[in-house]
Amino acid sequence: MWRIDGDDPRPLAPAAMPSERELQEFLRRDPTLLGERLLIIGNEVITPFGKRLDLLAIDADGNLHVLELKRDKTPREVVAQLLDYGSWVSTLSRPEILDIAEKELGQPLEVAFENVFGASPPDEINGELQLTVVASSLDASSERIVTYLRGFGVPINAVFFSYLEDDGRRYLARSWLVASDEGSAAASSSVTKSKRAGWNGVDWYVAFGSGRSWDEARDNGFVSAGGGAVYSQILRTIPVGARVWVHIPRAGYVGVGRVIAPATRFDQASVKVDGEWTPLAERELAGSYVHGGVNAGDDSDDLAEWILPVEWIASAPLPDAYWETGLFSNMNVACKLRQEFTLERLAAHFGIDDES
Repeated sequence: MWRIDGDDPRPLAPAAMPSERELQEFLRRDPTLLGERLLIIGNEVITPFGKRLDLLAIDADGNLHVLELKRDKTPREVVAQLLDYGSWVSTLSRPEILDIAEKELGQPLEVAFENVFGASPPDEINGELQLTVVASSLDASSERIVTYLRGFGVPINAVFFSYLEDDGRRYLARSWLVASDEGSAAASSSVTKSKRAGWNGVDWYVAFGSGRSWDEARDNGFVSAGGGAVYSQILRTIPVGARVWVHIPRAGYVGVGRVIAPATRFDQASVKVDGEWTPLAERELAGSYVHGGVNAGDDSDDLAEWILPVEWIASAPLPDAYWETGLFSNMNVACKLRQEFTLERLAAHFGIDDES
């Protein structure tokens, strides 16, 4: 590591090696020292076999990272222990991971995850596990073992930290045993075993986008999407009886309702208003529901706007949209809503119980 002062590069002087205890505290406070954005969700995690896993982290893709500090362990001990921890972590269910995280973070994982990564946790977590030995130095035997295991597809690596000193200031230098851009069997043969959030078979997320009036959707009992299959295709799969939670991007959640009829093209759709079914095209509407070639007589289903009739259980005007950090949102028009944190918060906000 070098410090550059104008055209006079000067090497930094080595300082006393950091202790593994110091490294653990550094990483707990700032896991980006490992070179990527991580969220520490467990510290000294007690395992079912009585051992304590040093650090457990999650990345933006929902993959878990097991970080084991070498301390004074022998080469065989540190690698064997890391593999043992990895075998246990790989079996953790999503609820178990959420429980570990909440105990460490003091708040739901969904909230902390969004604060760090700017998005909700993915539906699938704990897919491609990463195992890392963290040390101030590593002996040749440990290096051989780690390199050998990587050759058989084990996602294991080692990272070394050392202090460098300059004018009384200390810098922490990092180096990996195997650089992240080096190809290996580990990268090509990893098996994804994602822990997907369970789905109750009822709840769906629907994004109500631009070009549509939420007021008239509330008044007429529907949600819609169209102007291309990428927008309408998923909406068309939502079954009668499903419960839909409507989210307006950059605003929040505005309503929840039951689907009372299959999705239908706008020009053929009817909605239920005051107990009577009425063709939607005959209603006075402000939103735009005709797209592309439909104006020119093209009756393509993919170009048409699709209407999903809904009976509102609870709804609110756009200015009263509900949002808080950690709630689920998605770029898709519709998807299954699995996240328990979001469902619990929405149910409380809109006054919904299981009987509804």
